[in-house]
Amino acid sequence: MKRLISLLKHNFITVNPLKIKYYFSFLVKKNYSGNVNYFTFHFVYMRVLYLLFIIPFLFISCNRKQDNSENHKYTNDLIKETSPYLLQHAHNPVDWKAWNKEALDKAKAENKLIIISVGYSACHWCHVMEEESFENEAIAKLMNDHFISIKVDREERPDIDQIYMNAVQLMTGKGGWPLNCIALPDGRPIFGGTYFTKEEWTKALTELYDLYKNNPEKATEYADKLVKGIQDSQLIAVNNDEVSFENLEIFTAVKSWQKDLDYKQGGLVGETKFPMPGTLSFLLRYGIQNNDKSIQKYVQTTLVKMADGGIYDAVGGGFARYSVDAKWHIPHFEKMLYDNAQLVSLYSDAYLVTKDELYKKTVLETLDFVERELMASNGAFYSSLDADSKNKENKLEEGAYYVWTQQELKSILKSDYSLFQKYYNINENGLWENQSYVLFKSQSNKDFAIRNKLTLKELSAKVKSWKQILLAARNERTRPHLDNKTLTSWNALMLKGYISAYKTFRTPHHKEIALKNADFIVANQLKKDGSLFHSYKDGKSSINGFSEDYAIVADAFIALYEITFDEKWLNEAKQLTDYMLRHFWDKKSNMFYFTSDTSANLIARKMEIADNVIPGSNSILAHNLFLLGHYYSNDLYAKTALKMLNNVKADALQSPAEYYNWLNLMLNYTDEYFEVALSGKGAISKMMQLQTYYLPNILIAGSTKESTIPILQNRFIDNETYIYVCVNNACKKPEKEVGIAVSKIKNSL
Repeated sequence: MKRLISLLKHNFITVNPLKIKYYFSFLVKKNYSGNVNYFTFHFVYMRVLYLLFIIPFLFISCNRKQDNSENHKYTNDLIKETSPYLLQHAHNPVDWKAWNKEALDKAKAENKLIIISVGYSACHWCHVMEEESFENEAIAKLMNDHFISIKVDREERPDIDQIYMNAVQLMTGKGGWPLNCIALPDGRPIFGGTYFTKEEWTKALTELYDLYKNNPEKATEYADKLVKGIQDSQLIAVNNDEVSFENLEIFTAVKSWQKDLDYKQGGLVGETKFPMPGTLSFLLRYGIQNNDKSIQKYVQTTLVKMADGGIYDAVGGGFARYSVDAKWHIPHFEKMLYDNAQLVSLYSDAYLVTKDELYKKTVLETLDFVERELMASNGAFYSSLDADSKNKENKLEEGAYYVWTQQELKSILKSDYSLFQKYYNINENGLWENQSYVLFKSQSNKDFAIRNKLTLKELSAKVKSWKQILLAARNERTRPHLDNKTLTSWNALMLKGYISAYKTFRTPHHKEIALKNADFIVANQLKKDGSLFHSYKDGKSSINGFSEDYAIVADAFIALYEITFDEKWLNEAKQLTDYMLRHFWDKKSNMFYFTSDTSANLIARKMEIADNVIPGSNSILAHNLFLLGHYYSNDLYAKTALKMLNNVKADALQSPAEYYNWLNLMLNYTDEYFEVALSGKGAISKMMQLQTYYLPNILIAGSTKESTIPILQNRFIDNETYIYVCVNNACKKPEKEVGIAVSKIKNSL
């Protein structure tokens, strides 16, 4: 129960209270006052929804039901899909459809309400609801007779998820997965929630069917006002004030943020812990640039606690999605590609600052995990591993693949067990449940070695041997389910992770993997017209790309250019950005829609502004435009980035945790930002030297020959290699030595 309570506290999505107030206000307008049954119905189900969101709706945990039977009583249209999540529902008695024109047209033709049920492969409570309701033949009959039922993989279709999640947030104030919305035949929602028990689900469906059958005009009126709320929410007000960014403003924002930071355990104050790589990346940069020792210490504490904690897989490498306790000990055991990608970049950068060997080990082991568990032979990366796997009794159990009993460890490690149990806390501190232990460290290697009269070299050899032995033993267990779809945006995050690791550690293999993945994206996900696909599975690319795909791929390609000086990648990033300006850009606000103007319209066209565990696509795009504006001396890019940041400035300063990537961009304007151009035959060698320093306030351009890129034009001199350090088109005297150039930059920090 304690573990369940801890899950409830942080796994939800909040919305602005003013938006909730707006939504509730139109429920009680005078035009409902004469219809007691209608108002009573809504009052009751809204109260029920509120209670449900406080308790079971918040369970956004990860799991998977595995079905090994070969004979199925039912098969629906989802059997034609490639999404692992949709395929999991292909043998429900519910007549599920995928989201497509045929299903939507069918709802209109038959004048039936639509059930839109959104989840993902690793979602535990999605599968609980499946077992309780969607595999129940009586409930399936109710759904099949009176509704058109559509299943959506939120990772494949974040645009659909975004719309209906927004609706549920407006109705209830919170949201999560599974996400279940009931909509009119044209897709406008009238009811929504997340997890329902079968009794609650049956009651809701029955009442909604009766409402639409007997009083359709009221349902339509309600839907109109809810859609208005969806369209009005998250609107960006254009800021026409004079652009002004001050360091003091960021200082004040961070100061207000600090009350939520856990300086003892790292992460945010609370009983659960979520790695937030982007947040930590911003705070790392802020702490260094502003010489804020307390912030620097906070970031380092968080990185050490995560790497030593049970959230990190001590045997196989890689991080779980989050921990359910305040000490990073007990993870919710699923592993997501996007978490590990961003954490690799973060730990690589942090190593440049601290030279802490723990950070290096964490990066290298995590990349080993990614290549072993999440990488295809063609260079693509898969999406996730589930939390659950089969235990010795052949039953699905959370963490079964990762945890150990004392008896197992004694049998495997033999004489080394005594030292191992002290190192990894095989005691009351490490005990989880069912007499199982989650490995975690509570001492540094240096302290442990001293206390146990070992040299660091001897301890390192021991730990390496233990990991090899336990990994071999663990490989005999049933592996967690792999979600083997490839998402373009997540792949680009992992691509950038490999680039970051290569920049820091200079392992050629990491560069090779980065190039292989970049080539995969270009060959498979980039169309001839310059647009992107979002998803890839079983040799097939599908679904038009979203703003997150373009933004993150362009960002990764810019980073790839900086380690190769191959202008192909910079040009690809520019072309993707130009495509977005043609098809995603709202010229009135200077912000970018989540979907292209070439995509089929949903009930609203949204923008992704705030930053989450993955930065929002608009903040990444603003960064890209800032960089490309420098590379290509392009005023449109530079001015658009500036206007975008100015639009969100007030929100960013008021809610820094939700706009951390915007604040990261703001640092480019409040402190000096350097263009470093390397030109000459030795440009690559000097670039590699330059990247051994943590220099977050620079961009790097370079060429070993004449270049047509504006930032490099007229800078090549035969038989010489010069380093040009410039700020706002004003350049210092060119240097030949990296150390001198770096000193000029560091003097600004």
